[in-house]
Order: sequence, then C-alpha cells, then structure tokens
Amino acid sequence: MTDAIISAPHIVAERRTKTRIWILGMILFLSTVAYADRSILSISGSGIKDQFQLTTVQLGYILSAFSWAYVIGQIPGGLILDYFGTKKVYLITLVLWSLSTFVLGFVGEFVSGAAGAVAVIFTLRFVLGFVEAPSFPANARVTVMWFPKSERGRASSLFASAQYFAVGIFSPLAGWLVSQFGWPWPFFVLGTIGFAAAIAWIYFMHEPREHPSVSQAELDYIIEGGALVDVDSIKERKAKSRLSGAVVKSLLANRMLWCAYVGQYCTIALSYFFITWFPIYLVQARGMDILHAGFATIAPSLFGFLGGISGGIVSDWLIKRGWSVSWARKTPYIVGMFVASTLVLSAVTDSNIAVVALMSLAFYGKGVAAGAGTWAIICDTAPKEAVGLAGSIFNCIGNIAGIVTPIVFGYIAASSGYSTGLYFVGAHCIVAALIFLFVMGKVERVGATNRAEPETRAKPPGHS
Repeated sequence: MTDAIISAPHIVAERRTKTRIWILGMILFLSTVAYADRSILSISGSGIKDQFQLTTVQLGYILSAFSWAYVIGQIPGGLILDYFGTKKVYLITLVLWSLSTFVLGFVGEFVSGAAGAVAVIFTLRFVLGFVEAPSFPANARVTVMWFPKSERGRASSLFASAQYFAVGIFSPLAGWLVSQFGWPWPFFVLGTIGFAAAIAWIYFMHEPREHPSVSQAELDYIIEGGALVDVDSIKERKAKSRLSGAVVKSLLANRMLWCAYVGQYCTIALSYFFITWFPIYLVQARGMDILHAGFATIAPSLFGFLGGISGGIVSDWLIKRGWSVSWARKTPYIVGMFVASTLVLSAVTDSNIAVVALMSLAFYGKGVAAGAGTWAIICDTAPKEAVGLAGSIFNCIGNIAGIVTPIVFGYIAASSGYSTGLYFVGAHCIVAALIFLFVMGKVERVGATNRAEPETRAKPPGHS
C-alpha cells in the first residue's frame, strides 16, 4: 500500500492531458467569429440599404470591401506572422478586427447620405479584411505547433469548417437582433465577443512547453508525433533558402495548378454569394422578413458542413479502393460542382421552402467539392520546394472571387433581377466541373523543372 501511495503522484503527473484539444476548440471558435464578422453584413445589409438609400450596386461594392483587403493582406500578413509569432499577431489582429466590427454599428450616428455611408462602411470592412488576413495562416501554425502529424489533418479540417458554423449559428442570432433592435446590433454583439475572445487568448494560449495545463506525457506525445513545439519560441529564425526561378515558373505556368486555382476561385464564388447576397436575396426578392431569412441559412450551412466531411471521406475511400489519386480527388469535385449548379432552379420556383431545399442541396455539393478537390489537390500537386508559396497563390487567386462575386451580382441584380444573378453564380459550378473533367489532366506533384512525380496507384477501369 505504501508503494502504491508513493507511486500515485507519479501516475497523475504522467497522465496524458488533452490541452491540445482545448487549443483546437479555441482556434475553431476564433475562426467562427472571424467568418461571422465577414458574413454579418449580409444580415444587416437590407437595413443599411434602406437607412442610407443605397443602390444595389453600392451595396455590392460594400459587400466586396472585405475581400479586396483580404487578398492584399495575404502575403504581408504571413510575413508579419512569421516574424513576430502567432500569439502576438493573432492577439493584435483579433482586437483590431473586433474594433472595426464594433465601430461599424455606430455609422448611423455620425454619417448621413449614401456617399458618406459607402465610404465609411467600405473603409471599415477593408480594415477588417486586412487585419483578418493572417488568421488562417495563424491557425495553421497553431496546428503545426500543437498537433502530431497523425492528428493534423482532422484538426485542420475542423477549423476550416468554421464558415458553416459561423453562418449557421450567427446568422439566426443576427437576424433576431436586427428584427428586435435594428441593424447595428449584430456588429455590437460580435465586436464584444471578439474583445472577450482576445482576453481568453491572452490567458490560455501558450507555447506547448510553457503551457501550465500540459503534462509531460502529452508534450512527449506531440513532439514524438512531429509537432513543431518551438516554432514560436525561436527569436532569430534562420532564413529559408531562396526560391529558384524554375520553382516560381512551375507555380505560374503549370496547367494543372491553374486548373486548381480556377477551381478554388469557383468554390469561393459560391461561398461569397452565400455569405453576402443570399440573405439579402431572401429578403429583397423572396419577401422574407429578416428574422426568417437568418434562420433560412441554417439548413444550407449544415448541409455544406456535412458535404465537406463527405468529400474527404469519399476521396480517401476511392483511393483505398484502388482509384488513382487524380480521379479520387477530381471525381467528388466534378460531381459536387454539378450538384451545386442546381441552385439555379431557385430562379424558377415560387416556393421559399423549395429555395432553401435547393440551396441546401447545392451547398452540400459545394461542400463535397471543397472537401475533396481544393486544398487537398494543392497539397498533392505543389512543388515540394514551395508548398507554402503555392498555397498563398492558390488562396489569393481563389479569394479574388470574394471581390468579383458581390460586385458583379449587384450589377446583375440591379439591371436584370436576382434570378439572373443566380444563373451567374451557377455558371461557376459548371465551368469548374468541366475544367476539372477535360482540362486539368493528371493530379501529380510538380517538380522544380515542371516534371511530375509518377502516380503509383492504379486508375479505375475506363479512366486514363
């Protein structure tokens, strides 16, 4: 008994804690808040449009402001993140983006007239996009720091699903706030949540070696699994080798990679239609009140999340069944985007229930496509010497859709109606599916000289 008592403290000390799971929960929550900040304008958009007498085109420019800055801030944000470290940069950007969200709620107090409202709201949304740019690279750094390789994929896919949580959770909340208190209140509430999250980040986020809740057993486990636990503790980081011209050329001149870039652009076009114009479409064109429009986003969000999970599962299952990596990645993407194109049927139905059902089906398809054929393909194909740079180019080109889609949809809706705008969005699905089917070719890793690694898995019968 004495021996058992003596050894008990050792047993407790060596028990493997689950601190990394709490860290993942935090970055999932922060990612959800970030996506909610992006999408919340679509819920308040009708109220803003009415108060300031904005045109549909002016509202389209406001809805695009975030993406202009988000694209511009990608590379600078990554460089700042690498230089100053994850905890400090994430904290500063979280406070700044929460401040820009909170202040937007006061626009009606000191601005009158359409021109002034457009200028101020566009500026605040631009600031939001620029300071949010490092957030997802920061999430990736936290994942690399805290998770072994065997758990990294699941962790990444979970925080990447934040867009669906954000729309599904915050859109109904925002719809209720607007209906009860007016359009500024979602900005006040989200800004306050952001400030509270910043305080939690200060106290809870630490490097693995410094975290007070981590046991030695958990630390040993993540280190042995390949986690880079010291990635933020190195003050003087060694300069990385310079990229050769051949590598950069392979990123910008390779047909297969450009098909992947275009595919990402098309899937993000659907995402930005959903988080910008879809609730406004329900109010302006379908006659819903803002409360019901907010709740109507829940089903498409849920189905999009389920589609994202399904796409990855199906793609992995096809590989296990002996399909080539090319067709295991491309087939779910092609089928998913064709399914997503069914959203155009909303233009020819009079039933709001049918509209929500069609959008749910479409975003399930879009989720399948994104889960199997966007980031997974860029990881499969990027040159080994430049996976990070390839990801930056991929994300920058893809997020240009966040600029173009809100503006073009606004022009189309103003000139030809919302139904015509749906055809514009649906066309992205068809174009992307056809490009993957007929233009992309084999999915294979590109080398520095544009040579590819051979694909070792067998192809399914009938595929070349």
